[in-house]
Amino acid sequence: MTQTSQPKNFAHEMIEDSNPTNNLDFQTVISRRLQRRSLLKGGAGLTAAAFFGALPLVGCQSDEGDNLIPAGGDNQAAVPASGSLSRPEALKFNAVAHSTAAQMSVAKGYSAEIILPLGTPLMPGLEDWRDDRLQSAESFEWRVGDNHDGMWFFGKQGSSYHPKASDNGLLVMNHEYVNSEELSPFGYKVLDNNNAAPIFQKRRLASDVRREVNCHGVCVAELQKRSHGRGYELVPVSKYNRRITSSTVTQLSGPVAGSDWVKTKFDPTGHQTRGINNNCGAGLSPWGTYLTTEENFVGVFARGQDDSKLTAAQNYGRARYGANPNFAGNGYFWHTPAAGEAIFEDEFSRWDMTAVAANATEDYRNNFNTFGYITEIDPFDPRSVSKKRTALGRFAHENCAYAPVVEGKPVVFYMGDDARGEYIYKFVSSALWSNKDIGGGLKAGDKYMDKGTLYVAVFHEDGRGEWRALVYGQNSLDSTNSELPFYGQDEVLIFARAAADALGATKMDRPEWVSVSPITGEVYVTLTNNKYRGEKSDQPLSASNPRSYHVGGKARGNNNGHIIRWAETGGDHAATSFEWDIYLFAAPYDLAAENLSALTAKNDFSSPDGLYFDPRGVLWIQTDDGAYTDTSSCMLLAALPGKVNDGAPITTSANQASFMGKTASEDTIKRFFVGPKGCEVTGITLTPDFKTLFVNIQHPEESWGAVAGGSTPRSATVMITKDDGDVILAESVNQA
Repeated sequence: MTQTSQPKNFAHEMIEDSNPTNNLDFQTVISRRLQRRSLLKGGAGLTAAAFFGALPLVGCQSDEGDNLIPAGGDNQAAVPASGSLSRPEALKFNAVAHSTAAQMSVAKGYSAEIILPLGTPLMPGLEDWRDDRLQSAESFEWRVGDNHDGMWFFGKQGSSYHPKASDNGLLVMNHEYVNSEELSPFGYKVLDNNNAAPIFQKRRLASDVRREVNCHGVCVAELQKRSHGRGYELVPVSKYNRRITSSTVTQLSGPVAGSDWVKTKFDPTGHQTRGINNNCGAGLSPWGTYLTTEENFVGVFARGQDDSKLTAAQNYGRARYGANPNFAGNGYFWHTPAAGEAIFEDEFSRWDMTAVAANATEDYRNNFNTFGYITEIDPFDPRSVSKKRTALGRFAHENCAYAPVVEGKPVVFYMGDDARGEYIYKFVSSALWSNKDIGGGLKAGDKYMDKGTLYVAVFHEDGRGEWRALVYGQNSLDSTNSELPFYGQDEVLIFARAAADALGATKMDRPEWVSVSPITGEVYVTLTNNKYRGEKSDQPLSASNPRSYHVGGKARGNNNGHIIRWAETGGDHAATSFEWDIYLFAAPYDLAAENLSALTAKNDFSSPDGLYFDPRGVLWIQTDDGAYTDTSSCMLLAALPGKVNDGAPITTSANQASFMGKTASEDTIKRFFVGPKGCEVTGITLTPDFKTLFVNIQHPEESWGAVAGGSTPRSATVMITKDDGDVILAESVNQA
């Protein structure tokens, strides 16, 4: 018997790179666009007033950047708001310094406190976390899971959702993956076996796999304001406290439900699957439900050498999502415990997509196709079955953000596919919004998320962009498609990546979190980084990533990432065209030639990931970094953005043209929080009274253990409050 040590963060760091197309990359588009701009403008920057004379924005009172009012006013459905708070004119708190300390640091005048670390019991009768980690694997169906990520605070009044209630609420959060070495009492253990296929030579303990499966998914925890002091505490006995894990039955809803491509031994009708997985960023629906995302779901599956039982299209579809023959995923090996150790039928074999039986309803070859969707959860109905909204497409969803809703207009959701060279999407509902649906639960989701049009973004060379519809029978999305023929809308959605390939979508650098400004209506997306920029022939140096450089001895590439944004034509989020620019280039402040946005030691950052506009229009930026962590651990910054095209064209040291927003200042972007060494700062939500800000800490290093209780470095939620009990950023907020 041998033991293999799984590297820390191994499951998180695997970033898929499976786009085989030669679609025009985003950088080339920007370069050509800016050449045209220079000709039209003589090299001078476009002013907002000149540009937006032809393209009005949602909620803009005028074309001047300082005269902004919220889009949609106080009637935005499900947006937590209380009182008459406006956006700060400047950020007046003292910036937090760079830090690589074992503990977290927050701006002066604020306090940060740990709640809900991994293993916290959600029901009475369970013992507290023990550092020997001998709690049963089954008990984690009722404990807080691992690696906290996206989340939302749902105000609660009585037994119902209330968008402005703050005294009591449900905190709903994702658990993206597990740190196997620190979760199991035995560490990460892989046992030898003598089976022939390479990925089946491994065996893992059934109890370890069961514990990891239960630590994925979503947690619902009822919180109550403390009677004394600031912040919240867990309500230990609550009918709302629950877990949805990688074993929980979920419903397939929308065009894919019942498709032959999702029929399995578990459900031969193709309407249900077991589990949600790799839940990364999150979103809120306008009617008040939780939208969780399945991101790197490929990492928990295995695939043998099964090509002979599959069609060419089936093989291509698997590979397009990163699952090639003899694929072992992220090293979880959930498929490997012996069948006799299962506590329900096919507990482990369902993670093996190898075609072993005569047809798909006798094995789990199609189980892979039941993952990769936006999943809707009603936190106020513990008996409800969560629904995977297949009309929004299948890919590595990072998060899901809706545009401000307008009575009588469609509901619009934006999403990114977090892998190198993948795409940005939006979904436009067929149904028109009605405020009467606020609080409508999953029935409202049936109305707005099961029927509509999924689009993918194409960035044109003239600076405009368009949304192309992923609709069966249009634009060659039919049986004539060469790589993967389509025979129905179900196949277009299951293989949304291949459909987007056929439409000529623009390849992007890991599109992650999306957020929509409540002031301008513009959409912002983090492009975290790309180590292959300028290093691989299919990802050449070009305008939107004009930097390929060494940082701290690391390999060349775009190590630091950036944030892009766009404005839909006419301020209409259902429009099929838009205009875009680059809001910020991330970089160390002292990397002079590459610090394009003029960041300083008080506001520089690297690898933007989490992104959240609060209802006042403050943009919160979180980082998931490896390129700058010798200088500072991952962080949270506050920012006050302007508008698309408020900057000017630039040329970098590599002689690449680009165009970015107005350069940063310490009044408009500033570091608010730095996490403990080794962590990712992720997940963010603000209570409706603006007095408590929640963020999550993933995979901290060993020195963090004592902060969360014990010695094991557990992921946890951080609760940030102002020492005087006032509103977050109250020093720079005008109150009517």
